[in-house]
Amino acid sequence: MDEVIRVEGLTKNFGQLQVLRGIDCSVKSKEVVCVIGPSGSGKSTFLRCLNGLEEPQGGRIDICGRTLVNEGQMMGDKELNALREEVGMVFQSFNLFPHLSVIDNVTLGPRKLHNMSRKDADALAHDLLKKVGLGHKAEAMPASLSGGQKQRVAIARALAMRPKVMLFDEPTSALDPELVGEVLQVMKMLAAEGMTMMVVTHEMGFAKEVADGVVVMDGGGIIEAGDPNTIFSNPS
Repeated sequence: MDEVIRVEGLTKNFGQLQVLRGIDCSVKSKEVVCVIGPSGSGKSTFLRCLNGLEEPQGGRIDICGRTLVNEGQMMGDKELNALREEVGMVFQSFNLFPHLSVIDNVTLGPRKLHNMSRKDADALAHDLLKKVGLGHKAEAMPASLSGGQKQRVAIARALAMRPKVMLFDEPTSALDPELVGEVLQVMKMLAAEGMTMMVVTHEMGFAKEVADGVVVMDGGGIIEAGDPNTIFSNPS
């Protein structure tokens, strides 16, 4: 299996504070890796480094066959924008455009960045919205949706760019408990279809059930990594 993500010696500082201390990690094609650990352990910062939203001070990141960071030097803006088309990201807050309908939120990327025709983009969006269980909400405005529905639209929007890997930054942490399941269900479906995924999560049940690998972070470093059975039943 090919490695889609490879991270070596990754460091990140915010001023005097070192938030990532030499992270080494890899994710193979079609793998789901869950990153767990207490709040403030560096999980979200690590994930944000993987698509250039945070600029590391040191180390190397190879992702989707490109070198994003090498010895703390980041690739140029043009290459970074091209890379982000292959690396989908779903955040805690849904970041939908409030003035655009659901279908316009989903089609914006393919039309603007891939020059897809309106007809083709709409067809793709309808397929993806059906896939996430929101085919009936294509014309709705974001303000009329529940948090779980907004997050599923955000997932459809990321998928519309046909990414090679999906990064999820605590995608259910802003949701009411009864809405968490509908988002996890979509993520389980993506995993079953072979999407390569890295998921920062507090949902241990999801990590146990779906992950191929679990990475435990604390204090800006990885303190343990392995398969879910070992991590949850017999951690070292």
